[in-house]
Amino acid sequence: MTPLLKKARTLLPEILGSLTFRRESGPLDSVDALCHFVSTRAAFIAQKTLYGYLKTRMGTRYPRVFEDDVFVASIDIAKLHVYVACLADLAIFAAWRVRQDAPSPLAADDCSALALQCFQRGLADNAAPAAAIAEFSTDAVLSDFKRRLAFWDWSDGPQGPDIFSESPAALVRWAPIAPELKQLDQEIVENSIKFKWRDVRRDFVKRLDAAAVALQADQLSRIPA
Repeated sequence: MTPLLKKARTLLPEILGSLTFRRESGPLDSVDALCHFVSTRAAFIAQKTLYGYLKTRMGTRYPRVFEDDVFVASIDIAKLHVYVACLADLAIFAAWRVRQDAPSPLAADDCSALALQCFQRGLADNAAPAAAIAEFSTDAVLSDFKRRLAFWDWSDGPQGPDIFSESPAALVRWAPIAPELKQLDQEIVENSIKFKWRDVRRDFVKRLDAAAVALQADQLSRIPA
């Protein structure tokens, strides 16, 4: 194994491990299966887009950045923040889609509870690397997500692709790239992550058993937080 790959594995153990999802094709017919999908796909999109942007911007210098501990620390911070933004977008999309496809639409409280369950699962799956980063607060990002849910309109709010608003902005904000370059790249970078989400949404819709998930999700809002 090359030193670069060894370094990457120390930074992204959960994300790299989650890439086994490419072999998954079973139905999403439970809240647990839904949460697993959201956690792993958010990790994949975060990794793919952040490292893709860095590699594109740095060109042949890209392998050498992993020799700079300060820069590696910046990447580690960025990785978590981009992941959380991806997790938030996909968690809300998943709950919205269950509401759309279920025989009877879920109540708003049940949708919020389902999205929150997905978000908390993603945080739990990545608790170890998150705890190692002083600049990242799990409590803070959880509070931010709860605030987003509190104002979310499940009936007339953003629909489908429009739900994915935080992850493009987070990729531009947190990528350790010079601000003047980010200004030039913003539209391209945001469009790149929007494009990557299309396959994730397609796979989700294809595999979702909304009726089965809705039966379980109907109970989530009744469980004390």
